Amino acid sequence: MSSLIEQAAKRLEQLRNAGIDVPAGAGDAAAVLAGHPGDAVPALAEPAVPAPSSRRVDIDMGLLEANGIVTPTAPRSRIADEYRVIKRPLISNAMSRGAAALQHGNLIMVTSALAGEGKSFTALNLAMSIAAELDHTVMLVDADVARPSVLRMLGLPDSAGLLDLLEGKADMAEVLLRTNVDKLTVLPSGTPHPRATELLASEAMRLLLDDISKRYPDRIVIFDSPPLNLTTEARVLAAQMGQIILVVQADRTLQADVQHALSTVEACPVKMMLLNRVRPDRHGSYGYGYGYGYGYGHESHAA
Repeated sequence: MSSLIEQAAKRLEQLRNAGIDVPAGAGDAAAVLAGHPGDAVPALAEPAVPAPSSRRVDIDMGLLEANGIVTPTAPRSRIADEYRVIKRPLISNAMSRGAAALQHGNLIMVTSALAGEGKSFTALNLAMSIAAELDHTVMLVDADVARPSVLRMLGLPDSAGLLDLLEGKADMAEVLLRTNVDKLTVLPSGTPHPRATELLASEAMRLLLDDISKRYPDRIVIFDSPPLNLTTEARVLAAQMGQIILVVQADRTLQADVQHALSTVEACPVKMMLLNRVRPDRHGSYGYGYGYGYGYGHESHAA
């Protein structure tokens, strides 16, 4: 009996250390045994630890509209219609099944040959347009780790993100941002790192992209990437992508620059070209200002 009382006293001490209010009294130790000699002393339950959840942020819709970005509440516009046309083949490729399915087809990199051609504008508009789909969700990743701009364009403060994940300093739930656009999440570029190229080329990055691609069957992931001709990060990232959009600024980008950029992403199975900032013709018509092709050497553009 003495051993049972000792167990009960130990149990009381555990309960009180856990913050449970147990009234003091001469018979308390025996009462904790809940009845009969020989009953096992129940184990002290560990306190439940809530699973971490992604932080929610509010995008400034007024700021987006002022900068020409498609938003869910904006009235129908020419640019919204253009992105509806642009996204359709991308979604079709991303969701393809069977023998013809693309490896990582739902990972889409938006890049350019040079800086200032509108790749971030394109990536954000494309993500917002896909977020309006009924059957798909979209993650926008700021992979331009040298000159990130996605958070600034969304009116959001700097935050941990992709590079912190690759360093092992954070997990996805800590850095992924849920937004007030129901089907849009954002992964910032994260804390600047002197070996960003090596992090993007690491096994950790390969595993992360594979997980992002396969975790949710309805998810399309848009990467705002650095320019291909100015950094090596974009070329490293391109090797893991299923589709690439090369943004070309009308009347500015030289053909040689475009050809050189395309030569760096030969391995990607689907490459599309999007002609940005197209001037109206003499009739005042803009056309759709985009073009696409499959495989290196087959790209075309229309304006």
